[in-house]
Amino acid sequence: MLRRTATMPDAAICRAANLLIQQHGANAEWEASRRAEAMRSRGDCYGQLVWSDIRRAILGLQAISNAAP
Repeated sequence: MLRRTATMPDAAICRAANLLIQQHGANAEWEASRRAEAMRSRGDCYGQLVWSDIRRAILGLQAISNAAP
């Protein structure tokens, strides 16, 4: 289950996570981390939180798909 944040609704986080997985495959988590770091370096705390939430969602979705037979 996703951690609830004040940044974006869970559905939007899941959609973004799925899109990154489709675009970047196994590198999706790295891409989300890279984008979170870019936001942090700009001083954009909101953006950093959003990308960190997307990264967590990617990890969860990948764990589910790896556990499936």
